[in-house]
Amino acid sequence: MVTATSTAFALPENLRFKGDPALIAQDEQHFAAIDETLRRTIAELSDQLTAELRAPGGHGQKALDRDTEVRRLSARLRALGRFGRDVCLGRMVPAAPDGGAASEETTYIGRFGLTDGDGRKLLVDWRSPAAEPFFGATLGDPMGLVSRRRYRWTNGRVTDYWDEAFAPDALDDAASRAALDDQSAFIASLGASRSPRMRDVLATIQADQDAIIRDRSRGALVVDGGPGTGKTVVALHRAAYLLYADPRLSRGHGGVLFVGPSPAYLAYVSDVLPSLGEEGVQLCTLRDLLAEGATAGTEADEEVARLKASSAMVAAVEQAVRHYEVPPSRGMVVETEWADLPLTPGDWADAFDVAGAATPHDEARDEVWEELLTILETKAGDSVPAGALRGQLTQNAALRSAFTRAWPLLDPAGVLADLFSVPAYLQACAPGLTAEEVALLQRDDPRAWTLSDLPLLDAARQRIGDPTANRVRREREAVLAFEREGRNRVVDDLIAADDGEGLVTMLRGSDAQTSLIDEAALPSLDPDVLAGPFAHIVVDEAQELTDAEWRMLLRRCPSRGFTIVGDRAQARHGFTEAWSTRLAGVGIPDARVSTLSINYRTPEEIMTEAEPVIRAAIPDANVPTSVRTSGLPVVHGTRGDLAAIVAAWLSGDPAGIGCVIAADGETDAVAAVVPRSDRVRVLTPAQSKGLEFDLVVLVAPEAFGEGIAGAVDHYVAMTRSTRELVVLG
Repeated sequence: MVTATSTAFALPENLRFKGDPALIAQDEQHFAAIDETLRRTIAELSDQLTAELRAPGGHGQKALDRDTEVRRLSARLRALGRFGRDVCLGRMVPAAPDGGAASEETTYIGRFGLTDGDGRKLLVDWRSPAAEPFFGATLGDPMGLVSRRRYRWTNGRVTDYWDEAFAPDALDDAASRAALDDQSAFIASLGASRSPRMRDVLATIQADQDAIIRDRSRGALVVDGGPGTGKTVVALHRAAYLLYADPRLSRGHGGVLFVGPSPAYLAYVSDVLPSLGEEGVQLCTLRDLLAEGATAGTEADEEVARLKASSAMVAAVEQAVRHYEVPPSRGMVVETEWADLPLTPGDWADAFDVAGAATPHDEARDEVWEELLTILETKAGDSVPAGALRGQLTQNAALRSAFTRAWPLLDPAGVLADLFSVPAYLQACAPGLTAEEVALLQRDDPRAWTLSDLPLLDAARQRIGDPTANRVRREREAVLAFEREGRNRVVDDLIAADDGEGLVTMLRGSDAQTSLIDEAALPSLDPDVLAGPFAHIVVDEAQELTDAEWRMLLRRCPSRGFTIVGDRAQARHGFTEAWSTRLAGVGIPDARVSTLSINYRTPEEIMTEAEPVIRAAIPDANVPTSVRTSGLPVVHGTRGDLAAIVAAWLSGDPAGIGCVIAADGETDAVAAVVPRSDRVRVLTPAQSKGLEFDLVVLVAPEAFGEGIAGAVDHYVAMTRSTRELVVLG
């Protein structure tokens, strides 16, 4: 937390007039109260946490409750410790109840709510309904406000602030007019230098963005917008808002998953949610959803990638599993010491029918086995001792062998590998594929996984079950059975010695039996935090997702609660239909669409050159309107100018970050020329998606490719810049 100083304001010399006590005395007093309350609250929470950590851990529910309280206190302390007085975003003054110019009550908005020791509300959480006018008020709809002030904080002190008036006589005195915002705090902030991580923009969320952030959580919401419209800002802040506003989305009910396009993107936005007080959102890429994603390579053949992305291949995985769920067509006789029991094809079919439609294949195997035993017990009749009969049936080698052939344990990776190595098997499971397509999908090493395989592996794992988890479950059940059998013998001996009376008889109770088992000693598996189900999923750059990839996410969100963020004009493989049509085709019907059309990031000079690039390939592209200019024209040059241009920029801009964007396969050669600096990165167009830089240098954009894919890459690369763009041929 920032160390307190005598004043919260550190205005530069050219803004000295804003330091008039008439303008900032109220803020100084309020910030001091915030600072004192934060210190007191942190001290109290630290004492509580220390006490919890020193207390005995306990067992069972007591231990769980203690761990939950420790996590709660720790998370709250981390949130409070990130900020000092700069937790305050701004303030708003509502109109007086009698219709007068202003109310005496000024409301301060914070990253989280804060109340002092006397119960006075020092800060209103930015996500609360009471804070909505701070973000949503406009001259056309002031939402009951007469004025609003936003602060710019630097190293814990206010280095600038802006006032906005929504009523004719608001801020009418000369001192107040001196602080009036002549262009808006948001526009003024756009020219600031970028950093390796996304800047904090909470205080300057705009009304069009805030309306989308606060939209209801139910169903699917599409946030459609071109470059620079703040889609990613909206996506991240919406995730934080939904967790605050809808208790049904809390971690205990599934929580929220945020899916980004690349590791670089996730690193760029990693600070945003913690700065909003939310640490419970899981962030990942699609690659992270499966362990195989860590080593999966890129699919070299675009036609193979297209085939694997189709619904036909997802259906082929389902059919491949069904191949192993066909009841035997021949019966058998199961021999026992009491009778020979017939097991007909009809019996097999009845047993197979009990498998739940939503139960993975390997788990449903237990259901089918239990039903087979029940069918055979029924055939034996009541004269045969049930326990002894079941024991013999369970150990019957012929029955177990027949059952293993009829319903084998499957390995998801093995099933998919068979499809890629046995043409006849793939053709049978995917009859819609041509012989040429089947041959194209075959490969020498069927387990050399690519990114295109991941959705199919996921489909196989969801349909069959996780082999590791199933193995641990079976081991756990075996250990439990062994433990119970041994403890039951001990309990029987104790009860016999006690003549069946007294407290020892309580050991027969199920609660006592459970408590006698050491859960910590049982086989266990760390939970897969990305397996879901999640209550809501936010997915950025969603225009790139294939049918198969959408199904990966749908399996993890049964509620179909999605925030879908993207731009059809940035889809490398084309996106001609409407969002509603596209999403309905993958199983997300009735999606509502909100559009962002104002480009806050990219200067007009750059958009003037970028617009023809995308419209040549996609005439109806949603190209947003820029609201600012940089005064810097787009520079054109040759590849030989690269080193000099970057070196000159590094010496002239000590704070910004830059990016050199080159085609796939060219980045290593380009990186060898670029002056070494941790402020300059070399990326491909795909890797730059979702990021922003002060300087962008495009190297040979004609090498990005032809058609829609090439145009999209060119357009995306150009619009990463917030200030300067250089194009080298």
